[in-house]
Amino acid sequence: MSNSVFIATSLDGYIADKNGAVDWLHTIPNPEGNDMGYAEHIDSIDALVMGRNTLDMVLSFGIDWPYSKPVFVLSNTMTAVPEGYEDKVFLVKGPLKEVLERIHAKGFMNLYIDGGVTIQNFLKEDLIDEMVITTIPVLLGGGSPLFGNVESPLDFTCMKTKTFLDAIVQNHFVRQR
Repeated sequence: MSNSVFIATSLDGYIADKNGAVDWLHTIPNPEGNDMGYAEHIDSIDALVMGRNTLDMVLSFGIDWPYSKPVFVLSNTMTAVPEGYEDKVFLVKGPLKEVLERIHAKGFMNLYIDGGVTIQNFLKEDLIDEMVITTIPVLLGGGSPLFGNVESPLDFTCMKTKTFLDAIVQNHFVRQR
């Protein structure tokens, strides 16, 4: 079982700008569409867990549903899945450890944890096993931070570092327990 993060940040650690936008992710030209390991990561997981804000962001892109795996959305306020996504999105709520038990009981063991608040909450409970963080060389000066407060330090080891497009750095960290 593994809970992993695959996310991009600005140099100053933000995952969205002050207006909640993520268009800065495309500041470095990528003419060949290098996915920087995303497809490989998706192949390694059984399902995704994200918060409602992340779901809303994905739905706002106006693209076909981008996930081939089930998506569990953490929300205490949503009462129904958006129309047309009933076979793709599943609502979950409650304490994270109980949510994970229910997801694991359905046979989904390797989870992709996505969304700033969701990642922060998983880290607060020491429930992240690995993180792939791709750093885009732009300073946003504010916005939605990837990391929040944790009770005590969480040690990670950098297993691998890659550079893409001669500008973007990706680090793969594994939790040391």
